[in-house]
Amino acid sequence: MDTVDLLLHPVRLRIVHAMFGGRTRTISELCARMPDVSKATVYRHVGLLDDGGLLEVSGEQRVRGAVERRYRLRRARAAIDTDAAASMSLDDHRRGFTAAMGALLAEFHAYLDRDGSDPVADSVSYRQTTLWLNEDELAGMTAEMSEVIRSRMDNEPSPGRTPHLLGTILFPTEQAPPEPAGT
Repeated sequence: MDTVDLLLHPVRLRIVHAMFGGRTRTISELCARMPDVSKATVYRHVGLLDDGGLLEVSGEQRVRGAVERRYRLRRARAAIDTDAAASMSLDDHRRGFTAAMGALLAEFHAYLDRDGSDPVADSVSYRQTTLWLNEDELAGMTAEMSEVIRSRMDNEPSPGRTPHLLGTILFPTEQAPPEPAGT
């Protein structure tokens, strides 16, 4: 399975999200983080991500006679780059969007189900707006947003830091009107 196929699944996306920030996690820790997903399903998807090179074993220890593995994300492999996105079919993009929305919805429900969740205090946001942009404005905004996000992606877990899931969705809602004749 290639990276695109591996990432176009909501459970695998949730596992990848759980591993960001240099974290290592066991299957048991992943299951505790995703109580709505069966242990067998988590095992299966971790195995696929490991076989596909997106996860790697960072350590093993014996626990009650069984070997427990700790996994780490290979972050450079866990992304769909521009070339891969360009080679995706429209149906692949549909699957990718559906997987991303499924993972986002499951993560939001898990957040709301936690004791003490407070959307206002936690600055939860799910706003949408329409922006009128030409190609240059879109490219500039995308570059600015990418820089802001990239500048924080290497933050590691530390006291006072809480992981936040950021999902960006950007697509044109209409075709651009034709240019007036004679301009």
